[in-house]
Amino acid sequence: MKKNRFGIAKMPFFIVAVLCLSIFACNNESTQTPTETVQKPPAFVKKAPAFNEDSAYYWVQKQVAFGPRVPGSKAHANCASFIEKTLKDYGLTVVVQSAPITTYDNKIFNLKNIIASYKPEFQKRVLLLAHWDSRHIADNDTKDENKAIDGADDGGSGVAVLLEIARQLSKADLKVGVDLFFSDLEDYGQPDDSDKPKMQDSWCLGTQYWAKNMHVPGYTANYGILLDMVGAKGAIFPREGTGTYFAPDVVNKVWSTAKNLGYSSYFTDDNTGNTTDDHLYVNTIAKIPCIDIVHMSPVTGSYGEHHHTHKDTMDIIDKNTLKVVGQTVLEVLWQE
Repeated sequence: MKKNRFGIAKMPFFIVAVLCLSIFACNNESTQTPTETVQKPPAFVKKAPAFNEDSAYYWVQKQVAFGPRVPGSKAHANCASFIEKTLKDYGLTVVVQSAPITTYDNKIFNLKNIIASYKPEFQKRVLLLAHWDSRHIADNDTKDENKAIDGADDGGSGVAVLLEIARQLSKADLKVGVDLFFSDLEDYGQPDDSDKPKMQDSWCLGTQYWAKNMHVPGYTANYGILLDMVGAKGAIFPREGTGTYFAPDVVNKVWSTAKNLGYSSYFTDDNTGNTTDDHLYVNTIAKIPCIDIVHMSPVTGSYGEHHHTHKDTMDIIDKNTLKVVGQTVLEVLWQE
């Protein structure tokens, strides 16, 4: 077959047309950029049961009714018995740690750490903690500074959320173990204006003891969440600095869960400075990555106006705030 000057053999027109269309199509395909498939994250699906804010509110009332839970007081002893019995009634395995502890003012108290475990046989574990003692003085107040405070929010609210979570766990079948740690002697720290020589690590004495003397030999957890002052009206929970430094992934997990639940106005993306709270010693001594959900001003870094004052009563407790925090923590557990 003879070729023409373009190197194409003469052939019937329709065959040439078909070839030209084929060549054009091939060239066109080779110049197109393949469309990349963008993987969308899976849609968030709620798994946790509803957190009962009325129940949590009742647990705060119950604690405050004992009076200030100052170590060495009758109210302290009665509240310890109440917490222990409630946890056992929910079918959890309970361990109580007792030990003499010397405070910054050279007083000796017999601390009571209460630890309740859900499915203690599971290796994968989450630690939830809150302190149950209340401040022995009102060092941020302008009157009755030397009298103990009610501690409805500072102590009472965190305990209340954990007790309501304990009630939910008693009906659950999760694939993760959970430990509820009620720490003692968190709030018996040295005041800033004390005339005594500064005592290092005078706060969070119960957690320091626990971290050095585990309730179960060799205990560890995948991560921890501390609840401190989680029940006041208008509370805001920024990303606290100590937790963000030691456990940024846990902060992201909790805050993204809160966002998915519609709680972004409570759990803000503001960052604060570091705080000395129970989670500091969980991170540094127990070596468990732990964060702090704590009511703080993202601007000043200070706690609420009621902090360590006689305003820390039932009047400032808000069921909505208890609901937001409790539902967020429940969802984190149920998503595991």
